Amino acid sequence: MRKNDFDVIIVGAGPAGLAAGYVLAKEGISVAIIERGIFPGSKNVMGGIFYRSSLDDLIPDFYKEAPIERHIVEQKIWLLSEDSMFSTGIKSEKYNVEPYNCFSIFRAKFDKWFAKKVADASAMIINETVVKDLILDGDRVIGVKTDRPNGDLYCDVVIAADGVNSFLTKSLGLRKKITTNNVALALKEIIELPDKVINDRFGVSGSSEGVTIEITGPYFDKMRAIGFVYTNRNSLSLGLGVVTEDMVKLKINPNDLLEKFKSHPAIKPLINGGETKEYMAHLIPEGGYYSMPKLYSNGFMVVGDAAMLVNSIHREGANLAIESGKFAARTYIEAKKIGDFSQKTLSSYQKKLEDSFVLRDLKTYKNLPKLLEEKQYLISKYPKFIIDAMYEMYNVDKVSKSEKIKLIMNKAKKELGYFNILKDVFSVWRDFR
Repeated sequence: MRKNDFDVIIVGAGPAGLAAGYVLAKEGISVAIIERGIFPGSKNVMGGIFYRSSLDDLIPDFYKEAPIERHIVEQKIWLLSEDSMFSTGIKSEKYNVEPYNCFSIFRAKFDKWFAKKVADASAMIINETVVKDLILDGDRVIGVKTDRPNGDLYCDVVIAADGVNSFLTKSLGLRKKITTNNVALALKEIIELPDKVINDRFGVSGSSEGVTIEITGPYFDKMRAIGFVYTNRNSLSLGLGVVTEDMVKLKINPNDLLEKFKSHPAIKPLINGGETKEYMAHLIPEGGYYSMPKLYSNGFMVVGDAAMLVNSIHREGANLAIESGKFAARTYIEAKKIGDFSQKTLSSYQKKLEDSFVLRDLKTYKNLPKLLEEKQYLISKYPKFIIDAMYEMYNVDKVSKSEKIKLIMNKAKKELGYFNILKDVFSVWRDFR
């Protein structure tokens, strides 16, 4: 009988794969994490905000030693038009008290640190290695083929944490072909600035306090796009996420779009005098709940971005990835106790996700991608109306406020239509109830 090289093989050393590896290794499970980059994090990209609670379950108070940038004390939402910006959000001292809610991070540093914790727990991390295919025994996954000489590795279960383009999941027929409507192109620059300049511009009192700004509105006309600016210790993370279908349809050059974003009168002062140190681009899941593949098969589970577990509305991805990694690992531990790695047993992984906030939240927003595809004006026309209305109310020009309100109501009737507003409100209510 063939002997396994490992109990579990994890493909991909991002947050999902590392979390799964950590849980397994802590339980004495023999686990290998195969990473194509020169080190974990070297090929990983995200906006840069990391939520504490999911990892704190595994490594309590991790943020006291992990390479974080700033803890976030203020979260803003901006609506942009060509020459204006409307702002809302929350700043709270509750976010300024340990344990903090979330942090700005650099994935290259953070994942490398996390990987060391996983390795210290006795997981084997194999870098600079590409998984070429799965090894099957009938319809059961029993290992992976790598690009190394004599690189076939055998195991009880393979966990796919190989990102949004997961070819392992596709090779098993667990998902349909990913379309340009189900992924977004994320563009990001790291712009270096002195910490004192950042503190002054963003109104924080020290280099450990941070601010996030999420940005949408008519400035991104005819595109489902979100911009962001996040504060690091000595730099800003600035970027865009745009549904790929919109960029293809409108023949938009992503670099031109990013430069236009940086030139907006509300953005330009934030980055003035800064020097771009890094530029990166990456595909991220955007299709939501209905774009998820089947999450398990015989000897196989899918986690993180490979499972399309991203909640773009709330800027959550890494935390969902970690939760999925933990659940997949615990499912394997249960399966090992009874010696059954069939999809019937591994299906409890899906149940764990469904019972958690991960799939509950994704189900809440399950209709949003289709809604925004059909009614893209919801993130352009309505924000533009809000911006224009606020401008009128704050513009003192000897017109009475009661008259201004009448003008705004007439404009709403003319440009939006009262009946259309009611229909849109009903559509949103129906899709989120």
